[in-house]
Amino acid sequence: MRALVQRVKEASVTISGVQRASVGQGLLVLIGIEASDDQEDIQWLANKIVGLRVFDDEFGVMNLSVKDIKGEILAVSQFTLHARIKKGFRPSYIDAAPPVISVPIYEQFVIQLEKELGKPIPTGEFGAMMDVALINDGPVTIWIDSKNRI
Repeated sequence: MRALVQRVKEASVTISGVQRASVGQGLLVLIGIEASDDQEDIQWLANKIVGLRVFDDEFGVMNLSVKDIKGEILAVSQFTLHARIKKGFRPSYIDAAPPVISVPIYEQFVIQLEKELGKPIPTGEFGAMMDVALINDGPVTIWIDSKNRI
């Protein structure tokens, strides 16, 4: 699993002109899933994201997690995180899992995030064309790949 994690002041997802989800201070997490992802990837990644110390403490040092600040997380599926761009100019998405595999993994990931954070996780809509808006705080943006955890 790949995640692009952005510290935000606020973020939202709009589909066909209707806002589906929004969060205040916290994290926007874009999630890409490949066929080899499993429960171990889900648990490791959810734990890593909720525990990331990317929020300032009282001394202005990034030393607090989204859980510490009682922040929110908006999760959005994004298969393009698995784009291959080595050859030519048109990205290939053959590493992204098809919906029959990725939808259940994505849903399990959101449930695991909810367990880790202790509150509901608003989401986009899997496979929909979405407008994602955010105010990136910092900016702070972190790339995490569960296959590179060792």
